[in-house]
Amino acid sequence: MDSKCSICGVHVCETNSDANLPQFCPMEDQELYKEAVAIINSDEYKEFYQNSCLIERDGYTVWPRVKEILVFIKRMKFKKVGLAFCGGFIPEAKILTKIYKENGVDLISAICKTGAIDKSTVLSEEEKLSPGEYEPICNPVAQAMILNKAETEFNIIMGLCVGHDSLFTKFSKALCTTVVVKDRVTGNNPCVALYCADGYFKNRLNYNGE
Repeated sequence: MDSKCSICGVHVCETNSDANLPQFCPMEDQELYKEAVAIINSDEYKEFYQNSCLIERDGYTVWPRVKEILVFIKRMKFKKVGLAFCGGFIPEAKILTKIYKENGVDLISAICKTGAIDKSTVLSEEEKLSPGEYEPICNPVAQAMILNKAETEFNIIMGLCVGHDSLFTKFSKALCTTVVVKDRVTGNNPCVALYCADGYFKNRLNYNGE
């Protein structure tokens, strides 16, 4: 049976209790966890993972995510860090770049519209937001290729569209983290829709609350 942690009412993993595992619990497969821990403890990922845990401990409820990522970069001693950002986040990208530069991290950045390729190369004119007008495509694959060419050791994603973020992560040679998730309706805070799922967003989400 497939894992369904999101509907579990026991969460033995959180409490380490003696409660019986639900049928859909993936913890029945202990070999999977042995393999996962072996990967975490491997020479390739151990320092990365340990610093991730220490960032959580040291900055818990104190550091905003912008600071957490900055401290993580410095502790990992990354020399080349990439920023793949959406064209709708130019002001935010500039601020992030300035903050990081003042703290000794010079970001190598690539905007989503890089290449100036019209959407007519991948969509029909009728499918564009503004048919008949120049409308550049978001190009997450090119963003990844640009940062790969620069040999970045770690990449930050800022506001890439749904799906475009997936393609960037797929083609990035370096591991990635996200500093901002785009949501054009909630001021870039997707959890608002979840917090209001039983109220203001109920109809928009086609959710009956059951």
